[in-house]
Amino acid sequence: MDLERVVTSPDNYEAFLLSQGIKFGNLLFISGQAGAGDDGKIVEGGFRAQGEQAFANLRRALEAGGSSLDDVIKVTIFVTDMGNFKEVVELRRKFFSEPYPADTIAEVKALYDPSVMIEIEAIAGIRDSRMRD
Repeated sequence: MDLERVVTSPDNYEAFLLSQGIKFGNLLFISGQAGAGDDGKIVEGGFRAQGEQAFANLRRALEAGGSSLDDVIKVTIFVTDMGNFKEVVELRRKFFSEPYPADTIAEVKALYDPSVMIEIEAIAGIRDSRMRD
């Protein structure tokens, strides 16, 4: 099996020499998605707005790789303030459904930009009907 790069449009991460995701067989590994809009700038409106955008970016990367939010197996959510935990649960409820993915939520000192408050990475399955070879 070969590694296949997942490309989104826009791809704000290309300049940093990383892929939005990597497909390997029927698994999809999505790089951390933050609350950046199509222009690459972090959206305004606080934690909830960034979280909504981060999940939208996650959805776009998953779909570009032939998967979906319904196929997420494992998610890791990094936040800069665990005081936003309740909002993280609300975002999970909005974007995921049962069976909910395995999850790790971790508070970190900082993310790639001082204004970033949340970043989400995921591992997802690709169903046979969506596999492209």
